[in-house]
Amino acid sequence: MRYRTLGGTGMEVSSHCLGTMMFGSEGNPDHEDSIRIIHAALDSGINFVDTADMYSAGESEEIVGAALKGRRDDVILATKGHFPLDDDNVRNRRGNSRRWITRAVEDSLRRLDTDWIDLYQVHRPDHTTDLEETLWVLSDLVSAGKIRAFGCSAFPAEELVEAYHVSERRGYGRFRTNQPVYSMIARGIERTILPVCHRLGMGVLTYSPLAFGFLSGKIRKDQPIDLSTGRAAMFPARFDPSLPGNAAKYDAVEQLIKVADDLGVTLPELALAFVTSHPAVTSVISGPRTMDQLTGLLKAADLTLDDGTLDRIDEIVPPGTDLYQAVWAADPPSLTDISQRRRHPSDR
Repeated sequence: MRYRTLGGTGMEVSSHCLGTMMFGSEGNPDHEDSIRIIHAALDSGINFVDTADMYSAGESEEIVGAALKGRRDDVILATKGHFPLDDDNVRNRRGNSRRWITRAVEDSLRRLDTDWIDLYQVHRPDHTTDLEETLWVLSDLVSAGKIRAFGCSAFPAEELVEAYHVSERRGYGRFRTNQPVYSMIARGIERTILPVCHRLGMGVLTYSPLAFGFLSGKIRKDQPIDLSTGRAAMFPARFDPSLPGNAAKYDAVEQLIKVADDLGVTLPELALAFVTSHPAVTSVISGPRTMDQLTGLLKAADLTLDDGTLDRIDEIVPPGTDLYQAVWAADPPSLTDISQRRRHPSDR
């Protein structure tokens, strides 16, 4: 297992991070089994665990907290907040305001049964709250000892730069990390986000290295796919082979499988090794649901790709190319708010 410094914080984290989205009612409901998987990951050399308050409505954090009993000092623990946990009452119980982040951090500390969070991340941008407000409260939480460092998830490059300048101007702490989608078939962040993170000295924790299952090796061209279960049921338009936009993904998968076969590894191993080869990436988040899935993912920690292999991947999916749009990548207000796209009729 390789270890890298996390965004200038001085904390050393494993190049593979255990994601815990699949622990709890939305994935593996067996708490004891989930705890065994977490322990196996820690025993393998992983010292970095990422969760979020929204994963199974807080249940994932509770499982992680139970698993880290007696091992907390040896683990860099990250969690996230932003989304509401109760769909019936979301007013002032979501977003990146001082009011909600303060509450969310306290709730996460309780569920995780810990006195501190090593890395607290705002899970998504919030265009109703000034970045200054968000950075202010996060800085105060560091001063209070509740969190050690803070970062963000799925922030576009321009907001990373804006946040950096707000921190410099106001003397607040900085976002130390960003958590974007990155895989062999979703390489759009190579254009601006990864270079900006690298330039600003931010750590990068990428997620969905298997492209929401597309790079699992189980989804193949000209083979039937059940659109009624699993990820395919959640996002059928992403997997439906009859849709023209999916043809390029299926073609790329077949070519990438050939690359993996030539190396004598699985497609998931190739996918994980590809992500960690980028100089701006600190750690890749993998979210296993079973022990077998964890075992398969850990094999990638021993795999290093040579230039010839990376060149072949570049030929299949050119650098900076997205073969699909990540589900989180909602259009910004500049596109969705008509008043930001069109002058008032009287001013045209």
